Amino acid sequence: MRALSSPRSRIANLLRLIKFSHTFFALPFALSAMLVAARGLPAAPIVLGILICMVGARTAAMAFNRYVDWEIDRRNPRTVERSRLASRGETLALCLGGLVVFGVGLLLLNDLCRLLALPAVAVIFAYSYAKRFTSFCHALLGLALALAPLGAWAAVRGELTSVAPYLLAASVLAWTFGFDLIYALQDREVDLRLGLHSFPARFGTNATLRMAQALHGAAWLGWIAFGLQAGLSGAYWLACVIAGAALLYEHRLCRRKDGRALNIAFFEVNVAVSMLLLLGVVGSVSL
Repeated sequence: MRALSSPRSRIANLLRLIKFSHTFFALPFALSAMLVAARGLPAAPIVLGILICMVGARTAAMAFNRYVDWEIDRRNPRTVERSRLASRGETLALCLGGLVVFGVGLLLLNDLCRLLALPAVAVIFAYSYAKRFTSFCHALLGLALALAPLGAWAAVRGELTSVAPYLLAASVLAWTFGFDLIYALQDREVDLRLGLHSFPARFGTNATLRMAQALHGAAWLGWIAFGLQAGLSGAYWLACVIAGAALLYEHRLCRRKDGRALNIAFFEVNVAVSMLLLLGVVGSVSL
């Protein structure tokens, strides 16, 4: 039975439920697009609006995923604890709250962002159902995260006719697709048992790792193309080199095929990659 304690403890449990720390996957790329689009720091309301939208949209998306996958998570030893952190009703309420926060953020942004909001929500919610139908559900998660730099660029420029944000978005899609494949390896046996259509369940571990390697190679090339298109300088190129080395280290870890190594490869390395590239953009734009 789930123990209810102080409000602070319940909030902490909700943040654990949606893995709030994973916000750091997409946020650095939204901020990178924002800085490049503005060639520096845009007006405070735009920065605030982007941050609020990012937190609200991701909270809504993750809470919705937990709500939709409630019974699946209870049948998976790795995720069974989630149902003890909050009730299903609280999870749905958190999703609706995230949508409200997202809407508040949109009030600070332009008409183009508000026009694109509904399709964006549809994409991030669709991911929660995708693994019931397709082994390429991980690509839909990549698309959801790829919307972050596009949205940030639109917030600054009020247009999406430039090439640069699409190059960054495509790179984020490939990068996310790749690391979600690595993450999904942990649930391969459960997915097979429950009839879920993850890539590892259909194609096996070795094919999954090879696919992740190819996607991360494509992502790295995309980051280079973005830097060239955006006219970024030395700090960004140094960040690209280090990020490439980090991705190589990630796939070296994956060869061990144990849970601890996969978690380091999935979370710690990829957060480092996204932060490195943001720092590279900051250094390049500042100089």
